[in-house]
Amino acid sequence: MPGVSTILIGAAGVTLDGELTVPVPAAGVVVFAHGSGSSRHSPRNRYVAGRLAGAGFATLLVDLLTRAEDASPEARFDIPLLAGRLVGLVGSVRDWPGLTGLPVGLFGASTGAAAALVAAGDLPGDVAAVVSRGGRPDLAGGALGRVSAPTLLIVGGRDLDVLDLNRRAARELAGPVEVVVVPGATHLFEEPGALEEVADLAADWFTSHLG
Repeated sequence: MPGVSTILIGAAGVTLDGELTVPVPAAGVVVFAHGSGSSRHSPRNRYVAGRLAGAGFATLLVDLLTRAEDASPEARFDIPLLAGRLVGLVGSVRDWPGLTGLPVGLFGASTGAAAALVAAGDLPGDVAAVVSRGGRPDLAGGALGRVSAPTLLIVGGRDLDVLDLNRRAARELAGPVEVVVVPGATHLFEEPGALEEVADLAADWFTSHLG
């Protein structure tokens, strides 16, 4: 069974609350970036993380903002701030006991996907793959052209505006990219079977690119 630990982890000069799950052996590490207004307790991200741990990946669910910062609506949408925290987390998790040398992937939801893509663009040699769930890659702006890591953009078939934004962003990404539409799903993938499909797609993507 994977070992689960509540941890404090340093990132960009601050200490953040996280939950680290490490299966033995671990094929890689996936760091989660939640959307605005969510946290490491997000049931959707925790479900996907559990499925990834079952597939042999260590997972880090972490609050990218301190409690004081999270009270600020501006901070929740500060993509450069969130991306900077992710960059720091990638460095920290790569040096974590038992995880040294493992490839690192990023899983971002909603605005967290934009932060994940900016971080991947800033760390071309350190982020092996990115998965976005219902993401807003358009908020990554010019960073998209620096993302060389293989990127999977998962969007609900009924989330039409976000689907259009993802298709546009896919044309700007520098590395391999695939847009996958989950039929009948809305933005939060609350429909029966939708989140399960997201987890399967993410596990397959990370297995291909982190394994």
